[in-house]
Amino acid sequence: MSILNFIINEIFGQGAIFLALVAMIGLILQKKAASEVVRGTIMTAIGFFVLNTGTGLITGNSIDGIITAFNILMPGNASAPASIDIGGQYGTQIGIVMILSFAINLIVARFTKWKSVFLTGHMLYWFPYVFIAAGVDAGLTGGKLIGLAAVFTALYMIIAPNLMRPLVKDVTGKDDFTIGHPTTTLSVIAGLVAPLVGDKSKSCEDLKLPKSLGFLREVSITGSLAIAVVYIIMYFVVSANGLSPAEVFGYGGSFFSYWFTHSVYFGVGVTVMLQGVRMLIAEIVPAFKGIAEKVVPGAIPALDCPVLFGYGPNSLIIGFIVAVITSTITILVTRGMFPTVIIPLIFTCFFENGCAAIIANAKGGIRGTVIACALNGVIMVLLVGFGAYFFNNTIQPWMLVYGGQDFSLFGIIEGLIAKILA
Repeated sequence: MSILNFIINEIFGQGAIFLALVAMIGLILQKKAASEVVRGTIMTAIGFFVLNTGTGLITGNSIDGIITAFNILMPGNASAPASIDIGGQYGTQIGIVMILSFAINLIVARFTKWKSVFLTGHMLYWFPYVFIAAGVDAGLTGGKLIGLAAVFTALYMIIAPNLMRPLVKDVTGKDDFTIGHPTTTLSVIAGLVAPLVGDKSKSCEDLKLPKSLGFLREVSITGSLAIAVVYIIMYFVVSANGLSPAEVFGYGGSFFSYWFTHSVYFGVGVTVMLQGVRMLIAEIVPAFKGIAEKVVPGAIPALDCPVLFGYGPNSLIIGFIVAVITSTITILVTRGMFPTVIIPLIFTCFFENGCAAIIANAKGGIRGTVIACALNGVIMVLLVGFGAYFFNNTIQPWMLVYGGQDFSLFGIIEGLIAKILA
């Protein structure tokens, strides 16, 4: 058990260590010099930490106030969801599922035409976490719980990146990586809808802005301005409801300082995140060729969704803004329909839908991006709402922040089967 726990917690559970180990093995298999192995291994870990730091600045220092304020303003009549420490109480089961699923992924990549290998470190943990939670919520225990979660995790790790592969190729023009991230549902919808309603020759990336608005081409600046506008709107909504903005947002001093800092932190997070993406891709893709050549011929890595962001910064911001608007409207319209109170899905609008927006632009240009992301904004809210029937006794508070995409959809499907088995 101590060996198993070490593998679970210190290798699979640590994205930087896991990816650094993959890079090291790939470089060794290519018979690179010791200095190159050391450099590639350490730079892969650094790139991961830089990427994670940027993501943390966005999620922890920028939009936390928006989510808090909306949660206070929208109490609704739904029963408060329970919260079980799935990671703590079912850590061993999650670890077993992780190892089994990854082993199945490697075997399938080695002996079939589905060649992607799931390398998004933190998602290797979060998908078993979600599937174990759905099983526990349905009443499964023991072998049934582990077996069903392992089957769903393995199937997801195999199917989702291969569904994303042609979409990623449409964006990058290359076929050296795919996406292993819960954006697949929204991205596939975008890839199907955008070409039906749009024209890919009119790309978001070709938008001609007046020289005076040229700064808007910087995704960090545009994102910061979008968050700034949302905070101002929320400030006036909070005040109009007779509440104290300082108490709701949780700041001391002036709102101006809080507003400016949180808005700019979004741009800082995006800048840092994209730098981490560039570093990670520059190291992991060449290093992975060693594994592809020696262990799994023809394999390609399935990576985190921000690796695609540099290919469509305008699309990312347009899709983010559109999804925030339509998802918030959907939350207001569907209030009281579900056994949970839904709060703005800012993370999903930016990360999962951001990836979908870039794919939509490659398939259907500006109009395709806007329409596909508007539809995604509605779908993500419905997924969180219906998902409450399968997570309200376990991790629904977590799903209110991180759901609305593959976590919700595949969790619902597994939950239905789990209820039958239970």
